[in-house]
Amino acid sequence: MTQPAQTDPEVEGTKAALPDAAATTRKGSETIYFALRNPKVVGALIVVLGFLALGIFAPFFIDHRPTAYVGPPVQPPGGEWPLGTTLFGQDIFAQFVAGLRSTYLVGVLGGAVAAAIGMTVGFVAGYRGGWIDELLNMLTNIVLVIPGFVVLIVINAYLGTRSVPMQALYIGIFSWPWVARAVRSQTLTLRNRDFVDLAKLSGSSTGSIIRREVAPNMYSYLFMTFVLLFGGAILMAASLDFIGLGPTDAMSLGLMMNQAAQNSALHLGMWWWFVPPGLGITTIVGALYIMNVGLDEVFNPKLRET
Repeated sequence: MTQPAQTDPEVEGTKAALPDAAATTRKGSETIYFALRNPKVVGALIVVLGFLALGIFAPFFIDHRPTAYVGPPVQPPGGEWPLGTTLFGQDIFAQFVAGLRSTYLVGVLGGAVAAAIGMTVGFVAGYRGGWIDELLNMLTNIVLVIPGFVVLIVINAYLGTRSVPMQALYIGIFSWPWVARAVRSQTLTLRNRDFVDLAKLSGSSTGSIIRREVAPNMYSYLFMTFVLLFGGAILMAASLDFIGLGPTDAMSLGLMMNQAAQNSALHLGMWWWFVPPGLGITTIVGALYIMNVGLDEVFNPKLRET
């Protein structure tokens, strides 16, 4: 009698995993395809990356510091000074590109801190439930009702030296509660699915199940959440900078507007001092929110344009 062929469990497991990997790749390619066809996503991405490229590469072609007195004062845009000069002869274009760097840095760091805290709390609370959920919910509600902007003002006012990374850290610490609540609600709908139950039966740990089973089903939502946190961090940082509580060791777009206001640029008719930073902040944040709307259309098949 012919004996049945022996099978290698690892090979069989690999074969079983191939359809899932292929499906994931196909889904990713499909998402990129529809994203590139969405004018909101493409247009916003061009704006965001364009300002980022300007902030990264333009300083290499400027041979003076943003705060240096390099030219005649009150020069309108044109010629040697693309964005004009300040009341003290400082190059506004040099300040603008330096401010872009600070804007993107505080946006990325602040958004990353808020996302890390909010997603961790939301995943754990939603998956574990019970007293852990109640405890984390209580913590979330406490931070949620604290007037974060007021606390940031107080913290910044009593700091001797304020830096962009520290500002981003403070912004992130007070920006995560809504993320935690949203992620928790999404996790509650996923924790009782069949694939999660199978992972539990296989003996996977809580962290492994969240990373491998729950989070991958929320990647699109988590990415859109980070985009919103990115824009929110930029706005909050600009607000702090404008009232004079921004970094003391770096130039920022909000600080440019603060200096323009303190030196009566509006009354002097020096529109080129406060319009570029204000327009830059508005354009970047507006593009991020438009991108978020476009991503919703890409990730949601009901809203997707074929």
